[in-house]
Amino acid sequence: MTGFGEASIEVGGAHYFVEVRSLNSKYFKAVIRLPEEFQLLEAEIETQLRHRLQRGSVFMTANYSDVTGEFAYQVNDKALSHYIDQLMKVPQVGTGKVSIDLGALLTLPGVLQPPSDEEQRIAHARTTMHDLVETACNKVVEMREREGQYVLTDLRLHRDVITDRLRHITGRAPNVMGEFEKRLKGRIQQMIKDLGLAVEPVDIVREIAIAAERADISEEIARLSGHMIQFEQLLAGTESKPVGRTLDFLTQEMLREANTIASKCGDAEISRWTVEIKGAIDRIKEQVQNVE
Repeated sequence: MTGFGEASIEVGGAHYFVEVRSLNSKYFKAVIRLPEEFQLLEAEIETQLRHRLQRGSVFMTANYSDVTGEFAYQVNDKALSHYIDQLMKVPQVGTGKVSIDLGALLTLPGVLQPPSDEEQRIAHARTTMHDLVETACNKVVEMREREGQYVLTDLRLHRDVITDRLRHITGRAPNVMGEFEKRLKGRIQQMIKDLGLAVEPVDIVREIAIAAERADISEEIARLSGHMIQFEQLLAGTESKPVGRTLDFLTQEMLREANTIASKCGDAEISRWTVEIKGAIDRIKEQVQNVE
């Protein structure tokens, strides 16, 4: 589900800012952009995001600025002087024909050294960053919950369509089976009469029973009804446990049963109701992709 949250704080002249965005996705995927100084925190921040937002494409961005200079990198004077001494031995540099870019020299290995209290800075940033991520995630979850109410209403509308059509199918199925067996028995008897065959009544009954079993949809109706009960239980669940993937799997099973009913039953009315059921299931399947 989609959501957005941000949080910021200023501590002793250092400013921290965190932004978290989530988009619909079947699985959890995190894209984290941290300041270079805090790259070591990426793995633990991803774990924190995964714990709070179990599903969706999550984009987390953090910014950091420190105007105090307390944790600024230190220039290694000896290393810088050594690089300059070597450059001065180059003829073009020594004669003044080529200037030295000090900014470029600062990027050379060993010129800039991390502050001596780097561990202290990382430890302080770890606590601050985790608190800000938690605050931003709270806002994301709040936005998701508001969107979830609209999704829930839509899912229950489609559920009502399925339940209504399934009730009609359940009421009509026994009559359809009775008519089917009656027609089948008449056709078999007519074929026996036309061919002049002598067939035991028990054999006729057995063939009718086999054909009727293949066309019987009572088991599919029962299973689909059971799926609808479970579907409502998941929608009404009070636990904080995510149900999106369970709903996704359940809609696949619901569609399987509806397809079987459509293939086994040749009744026009039941076929029409089944088409409407399949349409509602497809719309549910699209929506549950947005459910955590």
